[in-house]
Amino acid sequence: MSSSNPNELSVADERSFTGIGNVLGILGIIPSLIVYLVYRDRSAFLNRNIKSALNFQITMIIAEVVGYVLSVIVIGVFIVVAAWVLRFVFSILAFVKTKDGEDYTYPLTFRFIK
Repeated sequence: MSSSNPNELSVADERSFTGIGNVLGILGIIPSLIVYLVYRDRSAFLNRNIKSALNFQITMIIAEVVGYVLSVIVIGVFIVVAAWVLRFVFSILAFVKTKDGEDYTYPLTFRFIK
């Protein structure tokens, strides 16, 4: 790999760290945020995909907050459960795609980080 940045990640490392940042998104925003803050300047692939993961995590946090607020009526419980299921499913899908070197854009996501 010829690069001008000696700290640039190898292809295997960028795929690994991107995959880890995506799959650990199941646990919430913190793992993806840590991967983004540590490695964002070392790989364009990682930067793109972890930004997408962070935007998705923020969207799911908003959905969960809305669900908790609406839990006084039964619909809120369904919103929270749906957010958990979506977080799990899409994080696994993102892991599978990015470990193979493909970009993954999360569906149902608002872009907060550009």
